[in-house]
Amino acid sequence: MRRTLLAVLLAAWVPALASCGSGGRRVYDNNDLELVTAYTAKDACSCLFVMEREEEFCRAFVKASPAVARLTIDTEQKVVETSALLLWGARARYVDERNGCVMEP
Repeated sequence: MRRTLLAVLLAAWVPALASCGSGGRRVYDNNDLELVTAYTAKDACSCLFVMEREEEFCRAFVKASPAVARLTIDTEQKVVETSALLLWGARARYVDERNGCVMEP
């Protein structure tokens, strides 16, 4: 019974897994570090400049475990930059009350 169930599950999953890498979809290399830096920059920017919270609170708010992203805040320019392992990074800036923070390329 277990072998039959395993065979059915494998028959269903193997074709699906084989097609995951194709189909014209965008593939994100180093996905985790790209996402960590982007979300940290955007969330910290929103916390600081949209919600108008204190820097100490916002640093704790965006802290991930393990702490792989380094956070740099420029309060005069209203810009937040993050980096991870010196290779990945992201930048978010506050635009205005209506648009909030946006990611920069």
